[in-house]
Amino acid sequence: MSYAPEGQQYQPPYRPEGQNPQQPYGDQYVQQQYGQQEYGQQPPHGHGPYEPYGQEPEYEPRRKSRVRRWVTAGVVVLALAGIAAGVMNHYEIPPFTDKGSAVSFGKPPAGGDGKKDAPQQAANSKMLMPTGPAADFKNSMTLPDGTHVAVTTLDGKKSGFKGKVWVWAPKEYNDPKFAKSGFPVMIALPGGAGYPSNYWMGTDLGLQTSIAKWYSEGKSKPFILAMPVLNPGPDDKGVYWDGSDIPDQPKMGTWLTEDVPDLMKANFRTVKSRDGWAFMGSSTGGFAGLKAVLKHPDKFKAVIASGPDIVPDSSLWKGHDKEKAENNPELLAKQLIDRKGPDVYLAFQVGDSENNKKTLPDVQKFIATFGNKGPVHTELRIIKGGEHNAKTYVPNMGEGPIQYISKVMEGPVE
Repeated sequence: MSYAPEGQQYQPPYRPEGQNPQQPYGDQYVQQQYGQQEYGQQPPHGHGPYEPYGQEPEYEPRRKSRVRRWVTAGVVVLALAGIAAGVMNHYEIPPFTDKGSAVSFGKPPAGGDGKKDAPQQAANSKMLMPTGPAADFKNSMTLPDGTHVAVTTLDGKKSGFKGKVWVWAPKEYNDPKFAKSGFPVMIALPGGAGYPSNYWMGTDLGLQTSIAKWYSEGKSKPFILAMPVLNPGPDDKGVYWDGSDIPDQPKMGTWLTEDVPDLMKANFRTVKSRDGWAFMGSSTGGFAGLKAVLKHPDKFKAVIASGPDIVPDSSLWKGHDKEKAENNPELLAKQLIDRKGPDVYLAFQVGDSENNKKTLPDVQKFIATFGNKGPVHTELRIIKGGEHNAKTYVPNMGEGPIQYISKVMEGPVE
């Protein structure tokens, strides 16, 4: 899928125009002679010849004019300062932004060092405490509820691939009542190249705020999100890696299914069992997530696959038919049925106006062949008027797919 959200160019809502120079206060005034007195000077007895007896000369208009000028100047200065702060925040100029600042997920108890005083894990706990070492997370953006999307560069020990991973935890993660709870993790994969960034990390698609909303409505688990790069490079020449370990290529399958989960276990309170681990993805990311769950059902329980490919189709598979077959969801589903488990839950959603007219028929064929047979459980949501893009998929996730997988997953758990 080639969709990627467009960045928005910042447009200041107000650009101050140049001001005409103000005349200096203290202009020359027309002077009128009243005998030996000038207007504006106090006569010997406090009265001018044209003033009623007992009434002082009126100087208040001049005082009000001076006050108005000071007020106007103050308002202009404040407006300019506000605009400057907004511009500096947009262009990430400290101290007007917290982007790039260190982020630590999980708050140690007051007075504790974050280790010896951290909540202790019971032997029979379903929760896994962070194993460490702690990653160097930097703030990518702050959401209105105060949560952070943070980013780190992960040097994958098992895949040998080094790339960026964005993470987000719902506000409940830092709620004291969940201090001893492990949270479910969803690995969110983009379509298209998925490099050098993962478009789910941007707040314009609303994935993070949607999960928070769905949880508050009782539709979803409070998932922690892991949003890794999908490919080791751009696909501008039509080359992509299928989220798989293709011979003689970077091991992107190992990156997604081992290195990224290891990062999450090292830094977050997670769920020990596969009941707390899922994928979601669009297009190529949907294929990679679907394949990962079918290939590693011992590690992952569910996937939301939106507008996915069903079979591997990277040109890099040429000459590697055996390995290609080992990464084919159709063959993997058959093998899982033959083994009689473990159970996996595959939530598909496809628009009826997808640009690839084969997408919906291919998904329907897969479900007809393997769906709800033995351990392979499937559900399909057809999005009326839905197109092949993430803006179509996110809001529709809340109308079925997120509820479907949340019912079979666990978390928060102690």
